[in-house]
Amino acid sequence: MTQQSVEPKTSPEGAGPGSRVPAGRSWLDRYFHISERGSTVARELRGGVTTFMAMAYILLLNPLILGGEDVNGNLLSQPGLITATAFAAAATTLLMGFVGKVPLALAAGLSVSGVLASQVAPNMTWPQAMGMCVIYGVVICLLVVTGLREMIMNAIPLALKHGITMGIGLFIALIGLYKAGFVHQGKATPVSLGPAGELAGWPVLIFCVTLLLIFMLQARDIPGAILIGIAVGTVVAIVINAIVDIDPKAWSSGPPELEGSAVSAPDFSLFGHVEFGGWGDVGVMTVGMIVFTLVLAGFFDAMATIIGVGTEAKLADDKGRMPGLSKALFIDGAGGVIGGVASGSGQTVFVESATGVGEGARTGLASAVTGLFFAACLFFTPLTAIVPTEVASAALVVIGAMMMQNARHVDWSDRSVAIPVFLTVVLMPFTYTITTGVAAGVIAYSAIKLAQGRAREVGAFMWGLTVIFIVFFALNPIESWLGVH
Repeated sequence: MTQQSVEPKTSPEGAGPGSRVPAGRSWLDRYFHISERGSTVARELRGGVTTFMAMAYILLLNPLILGGEDVNGNLLSQPGLITATAFAAAATTLLMGFVGKVPLALAAGLSVSGVLASQVAPNMTWPQAMGMCVIYGVVICLLVVTGLREMIMNAIPLALKHGITMGIGLFIALIGLYKAGFVHQGKATPVSLGPAGELAGWPVLIFCVTLLLIFMLQARDIPGAILIGIAVGTVVAIVINAIVDIDPKAWSSGPPELEGSAVSAPDFSLFGHVEFGGWGDVGVMTVGMIVFTLVLAGFFDAMATIIGVGTEAKLADDKGRMPGLSKALFIDGAGGVIGGVASGSGQTVFVESATGVGEGARTGLASAVTGLFFAACLFFTPLTAIVPTEVASAALVVIGAMMMQNARHVDWSDRSVAIPVFLTVVLMPFTYTITTGVAAGVIAYSAIKLAQGRAREVGAFMWGLTVIFIVFFALNPIESWLGVH
């Protein structure tokens, strides 16, 4: 597509998408079409910085989520993960800025990282898991090129899409609460408050303080509330750790201390550690379900976010359609490939891009600025590594709370909607798998519509998904019946 495909129908300055740029404008203005979109270089710079501040927390949270063991008990190095997270975010955001030319920033999707950590790594090695991430990115790109992505989006009921987002939110929040030591596996109950039914220790207290601080900042509509909360929480943790004699083992990631240089060379040790194949012990069905789950995890939010932010930036037409959507969606899909190769998880468009748009960003220059800031973070790995797990975990809980806002879009009085959404939301955190929640929601939706005599409303695609998920739940008895082990 040409650049004209992403221009608004009429610009604030009255210049149509095909109008000439007056002579004397800078190459920056001409390349990004800043004047036509009613913006200025200063606004784009300010918008890019604001977007980075709003989403820089991903440099801390993504390594936290991907910090678990794989099937062989191996761990990804934290410096390598931080570098991979920053590199992938920088590469994809710069690509969106210079090629997509829209104010959309990308980084590791927490939902995708959650699937990789909880469902993929326990069954595969980390290189194999990143290979699955690359495959999911390729699948999304193919869906965009063939036009199937829009068809699938239209086939899945909107309420279930909201349910999937909410379920992932609760799942992420549970990860945060557990990693912070706020909840534990109980002795008398499945889950308990703290290891002995009560909260104890400075690290957990700092988690609580950080969590409340972020919520308070958000309630005051303070830009960059999450990043500010993490920064303050880290400073508090360093000060308390220096004053109080805290057992180093009390900290999940070691005591927070300022030592050595804050600047270092990037650690690209994980780059290119991708394997395809070697999935014989997992099974074809499981591999297929993992790819499907990864596609779901990175699928729904991207389109809604791109359209929503694009509309806010006045890039959409009067019917809410955003020209050039396919190009942005393709770059979003390519983020899965880039993130997998870098071992930093699949990249997706962040809704925090709206903060930059709120500051006046209208073009890809803002994304270029955000991408450059992520690139600069490649050299500050020691600085990000001092953030305690307990502080970073508070941000996970906040993200989960933000994703629960989708509940307002669900008609809870309609049982054909409320029951599938409920099952989708609760089973993700309760079973610790995203696939189970999606599967239960799809099956329940089709079953209830059938019981109501409204089977035609389900659609062929949803009925196909229902059959696939029924086989997924019955996989063990089916394998036993067929004599497959």
